[in-house]
Amino acid sequence: MLWLVDHPLILFFTMLTVFVGCTTAGVLARLHGHKLTPADRAEFDLVRNAMFTLFGLIVGFAISMAVSRYDLRKNLEESEANAIGTEYARLDFMPADVSVKARALLGQFVDERLAFYGDREPEELARNAADTGRTMSALWSAIAPETNAHPTAVAALVASGMNDVLNAYGYTTAAWRNRLPVEVWLLLIGVGACCNFLIGFGAERLSSATHAILPLTASLAILLIADAEGPHNGFVRVHPENLIDAAASMRER
Repeated sequence: MLWLVDHPLILFFTMLTVFVGCTTAGVLARLHGHKLTPADRAEFDLVRNAMFTLFGLIVGFAISMAVSRYDLRKNLEESEANAIGTEYARLDFMPADVSVKARALLGQFVDERLAFYGDREPEELARNAADTGRTMSALWSAIAPETNAHPTAVAALVASGMNDVLNAYGYTTAAWRNRLPVEVWLLLIGVGACCNFLIGFGAERLSSATHAILPLTASLAILLIADAEGPHNGFVRVHPENLIDAAASMRER
């Protein structure tokens, strides 16, 4: 399920096939199964309308959750860029040899963070995380001896800034791992499939164009949710403009 969510276009065509199949199954059940009497029709319409309302609520709920996660990832990217830029400036307060080493590592760290935001497969993401972890350890080791040797307020300020950089990375990583629960996806798809079945079962006459409206609309809604919710794939993605600006500013100094 999560693999499909991470590939929104594949998910879209999969859901479109499933929903069209459900609508077709509803039509076949109507033609070869129980016929709705006028009394049954009133109860059927009540159930169908309730299912449509439930499906709309679940779609709205899921879109809200996906967009809030997207906004959080954008805000954390900005916070991470600000923390890096601030620490890069604070390194002026350190001795020249420490400053040069720490700034080189900070530039490497920014490059690794920019690579994280590109199109990446799980193996590349794991490799990027390992490289970033080693760089963060080297960054802390670069300033720790000087801070311990001269525990002044200025040294504490630099150490605090480096701590902010490392914390910002942790917050960003946690936000990118925070995904919609699989149960939400299963409920959304299950209710959508039921709605499509009811459309086919309850329609007296259903043209080909009308036949495709709900499956297409429901599949597009799921595509939008998966696109906004999936961090690494799709059209709606977090572009690291702030990190790019921070990297450009660091190169100019």
